[in-house]
Amino acid sequence: MSRKTPEIDPKSAETIRFRGFVFMTKCEQLQTVEGKAVNLRSQSAEVLSVLAARPGEIVSKDVLMQAVWPDTFVTDDSLTQCIADIRRAVGDDAHVIVETLPKRGYRLNAADPLDAADPNAAAGTERAKTRSSRRGFILGAIVLVAAAIGAYCGAEVWRAAPVRSTDMSRIAVLPFEDFSTGADKGYLSDAVAEGIITELARSKTYAVIARNSSFRYRDQPSDVRQIGEELGVDYLLEGSQQKIGDRLKVTAQLLNAHDGSHVWANTYNQEIGDLFVVQEEIIRTLADRVGRRIERPLPKSDAAQVSALHYVQMGFAETEKDFSAAGNELLRQFSLKAIEADSNSQFGYIGLAFAYRNDALFWHKQENNPDEALKRGAEYADKAILLAPDDANAHYVRAKIHTEAGEIEQAIARYDQAIALNPSASNILAGSASPLIFAGRIDEAIDRIEQAKGIDPFHPDWFHWDMGWALWEKNDCGAALTAMRKMSRIPSGAHRMLAGIHACLGNKREAQEALAVFLKDSPGDSISKQRKQWGKMWAAPSLERWIEHMRIAGLPE
Repeated sequence: MSRKTPEIDPKSAETIRFRGFVFMTKCEQLQTVEGKAVNLRSQSAEVLSVLAARPGEIVSKDVLMQAVWPDTFVTDDSLTQCIADIRRAVGDDAHVIVETLPKRGYRLNAADPLDAADPNAAAGTERAKTRSSRRGFILGAIVLVAAAIGAYCGAEVWRAAPVRSTDMSRIAVLPFEDFSTGADKGYLSDAVAEGIITELARSKTYAVIARNSSFRYRDQPSDVRQIGEELGVDYLLEGSQQKIGDRLKVTAQLLNAHDGSHVWANTYNQEIGDLFVVQEEIIRTLADRVGRRIERPLPKSDAAQVSALHYVQMGFAETEKDFSAAGNELLRQFSLKAIEADSNSQFGYIGLAFAYRNDALFWHKQENNPDEALKRGAEYADKAILLAPDDANAHYVRAKIHTEAGEIEQAIARYDQAIALNPSASNILAGSASPLIFAGRIDEAIDRIEQAKGIDPFHPDWFHWDMGWALWEKNDCGAALTAMRKMSRIPSGAHRMLAGIHACLGNKREAQEALAVFLKDSPGDSISKQRKQWGKMWAAPSLERWIEHMRIAGLPE
């Protein structure tokens, strides 16, 4: 079903101020009054643009959905998720800035000097009456800075294809609390919740939110309904785990995210080797709640496999704390311990594959021969796939190694397998954009990144980095710059991409400044190294265009 575009012009005012923020409607960029960019997803920015065009007025859900999704059928969940994203960005926990009017719509309450003196400013119904008589004042308070906006925003903003809705109920699995004590505490890390996320997504009984977004609520006492609204889900699964020697106690409860009511709860008290059995039983119960039935054999009890998982999780935890050569070496050592604990489990081999891939890409280990390190990584990834062909992470690391070896079509195929095995893994979904870009399939790459954002409302900044790269490839460099500026902080490594985008726009000085930031951390980079690094992956026209832009930015030969 298509919707007609409503009679609304969200660009009627180019800049609007509200409660310490400035929203520039021309490029849909949100900033603090001090000029610091505030991260906002593209569709959320479109929703805010429509609300900003009518400050103080109630805008119905229908109008908002017609304006943002004119040619696509979506459910109210998409809009609810965007509203939650806007509130998160502006710190509107009390829902005062973006106000919900039940069964009527939403209202952007743009602050103005009269609000402080208005005794009815906090009352929604009275404010609506007052606003209509003070429209002239509000419009007068809007600051028009068209020239500055044009310089800041660059070319017209690229509009992403919206993520299509699904009939499946949406669920978020929160991190399970660890009630273990002493040496047992932290033994399983997030293994229970992560396993449920992966297997539940694979069962296709629910649309599962990525762990990156659901795990952000760790140790944060939050209202169930608030979490549900922010993530745009119907259900929340929360629970606890407790390891006591060789015993494992897991408690799980399913909550209705719309009203906070309990739907189901159960406690499992079994041997530690039954971890995967417990996960499967929870998943089957959740599937049954939405009228689905999962018919597959229960996994076998395997304490050695759980021990291997424990070691490799410790290794990955080290790289998360310290992504360096030292942290990577710890990942390698813990992975070897995992193989020692269970040589027939895939976990240790996955860890080694990542470690050697990191050596090749970042630290040039294996006797300073990155090609040899990449070869070793591929061997370990292949071993993991042989042992566990249904493990998404095994296919994921193999896809990354295929990409870096210049085996682009194999990388795309391997990414497709990984996505099918774990549809909730936003990092895999967004990561699959890289080989698609190298293959010249830019629109597909952009769609993958947008899909990843859809299942991961609080996605990491590198999604914007890759979007900037994809848009640079489309030669839509104004939109690419806007995408890069959505990062909460542009790291030094991303400044090389930023330099290429500025060079594309003819901003030579900005390109040189961006590249200078990159070269502080990578002083040995050069045109010849760029050719060697990207030559086996990138098609000739794109590579030569990149080299041209690097020369404009001042990269030495």
